[in-house]
Amino acid sequence: MTPPAPTLALVESPVQLLNVLEWAYARHRAAGPLLTAVPTQPGPLAARAPGVQAPPAGAPYTPPAYAEPLDVVVLPPTDPMSRGQLRRIAGIARDEGHTVHWQEARGGAGAPARALAALAGRVRGAPRIVVGDPFSRFVQLLLVPARAAELVVVDDGTATLEFVAQLDRGERLRRWHRTGGGAASRARELAYAPVSAAARRRLTPRDGSGVELFTSMPVAPPAGARLRTNDFAWTRARFGPPRLTRGTDLVGTSLVETGVVDPAHYLRAVRSLTAEHGATRYFAHRREAPEKLRELSEATGLEIVRPDLPLELVARRGPIGRTIVSFPSTVVHTLPYALTGTGVTVAVCDIDPDWITAGASPRARGFLAGVTETARDVRRLPRRPAPAAG
Repeated sequence: MTPPAPTLALVESPVQLLNVLEWAYARHRAAGPLLTAVPTQPGPLAARAPGVQAPPAGAPYTPPAYAEPLDVVVLPPTDPMSRGQLRRIAGIARDEGHTVHWQEARGGAGAPARALAALAGRVRGAPRIVVGDPFSRFVQLLLVPARAAELVVVDDGTATLEFVAQLDRGERLRRWHRTGGGAASRARELAYAPVSAAARRRLTPRDGSGVELFTSMPVAPPAGARLRTNDFAWTRARFGPPRLTRGTDLVGTSLVETGVVDPAHYLRAVRSLTAEHGATRYFAHRREAPEKLRELSEATGLEIVRPDLPLELVARRGPIGRTIVSFPSTVVHTLPYALTGTGVTVAVCDIDPDWITAGASPRARGFLAGVTETARDVRRLPRRPAPAAG
């Protein structure tokens, strides 16, 4: 008898692959029961989230004997940092017993078409498909021939917040920081609209369709969808607990690179946080520009760290500061889970409205404020404008 086709996972970033591993672990162990909403009330995280207790210190980790290992397809971006992190976590995924296939879909005129042709059979035959980025045009194209009875959406960071909101409002899927663009961009959007609409329908729960959301974000599931809390149980079982340093670590953001935050304001804000909290290290986002990081280091004296894995794994392995300061980003939601029971404090610094560029999306201000306001088990730093230059 031919064995059933395995679950197919489509990932494009290191964080997506990490969350696919978390989903497989949670499903295998039946950890993180299905909920109607992720808790948002204040209080100790460990008292609220099922299964959130960390494993005993020093307990050996043995990969579970998955009844159904995943078939993971990595669709890598072109930037070297992302590719390096993906290769490292892909090795970890193979150690867990999953199959990992590396498929280039970018970097050349013919790459997308070749990738679509190579993956069409896999997509059509998969009984369950796990996706990490429902906004990805390439993933949306792959969903067109899909016949899967179940679709699972795992976190691609805070974009999950906007994904759920857009499904609830019946809107087309569009990244929160994307602006309208010029005439050529609008023409491309119009030509692509049928594919985007088909993907949105495919991802919208309906009678008889299985759609699951696996997330650390504080969202209620779309009507008809299942929700499973990602409490980073695999990360806590696999790594750590970490050794803590005496200092404070800052976490960088790519908001400058995406055109949301003014570079000069960001530099002054980092300089202010460094002085105020005695920070010594700056964990760079994988998309931060090298020139920007050199300027930050020269202006603040911070040691710039380019993590080789997603920050949740780096922090869990340690060493890590007793305090971690971040701007509004995914890690203010995920690190409290990953670092539960370690004594690390996660603090978040709001983005002042004056820092936001004139060309940023109209949604930017409200979205970033929502990321901060909904974060659990973090210390909120008082909002204040960046100090004047000079």
